[in-house]
Amino acid sequence: MPLLSLMLVLAGAVPQAPSAPGAPAVASPREARDVLLRRELAQVALAQLQTVDPAWHPAQRDCAGLVRFAYRAAHRRFFPERLARPLWADGRGAPSEFADAETLLTRSFVSLGREEAALEAVRTGDLLAFRQEQDAGPVFHLMLVVRPEDKAHAPARVVYHPGEQGAAVRTGVLRTLATEAPIEWRPVPQNTAFLGFFRFKEWMP
Repeated sequence: MPLLSLMLVLAGAVPQAPSAPGAPAVASPREARDVLLRRELAQVALAQLQTVDPAWHPAQRDCAGLVRFAYRAAHRRFFPERLARPLWADGRGAPSEFADAETLLTRSFVSLGREEAALEAVRTGDLLAFRQEQDAGPVFHLMLVVRPEDKAHAPARVVYHPGEQGAAVRTGVLRTLATEAPIEWRPVPQNTAFLGFFRFKEWMP
C-alpha cells in the first residue's frame, strides 16, 4: 500500500461513539486518547520517510531517537500535560529525557513475547527489537510498528532508522521481514538476535 494511502487510513482510526442502544460500549477517555496518540505517532514516523523533521535533532537520529521523537511529538499534540515530566526512565529507573535503545526496552517498555501470538497482537507504537553481538559489545536495534486498527486495511509495517549518521529512515512490511530479511534481522523465534515485541508501559492494562 502506498504510504500516503496508509497515512489516510491511519487518519481515520478514531474511536466512534455508539449511535443507538445496544451498540458497543463507548471507548474510555484513556482508550480514546491512546488511539489518537498511536495515530499521531504513526503519522510522525511515516512522515520521516519523505522529509526528516528538522525538529528531530541530527545528533539523535538513530533507531532509539526515532522512537523518542515520534512519542514526544504524539504526546505534544494530544496529551501535552504528560510532557511535564520525562517520558522515559534512565538505567536506574529515574525519569529521564534521554534513553538509549537498551534502556528504553528495559525501563520504559514491556515485552509482549517472541511468538506468533505476539506478532498478531502488535499495534502501532509497539517496538520490534534485536540484540546483535559485535566485537565492541552488544548493539540493540529498534523498529517502530505501524498498523491500522482495522487490520484488513493494510499490513503491519515497521519504520526505523538504520543508525548510521546521515542515513535515511526506512520501512518494510513486518511479515516480509520474517522470510526476506537476512536471518539475523528476521523476527522469528529461531533467530537468537530477535528479542521480541515490546509495548510502552503506560499503554499496558
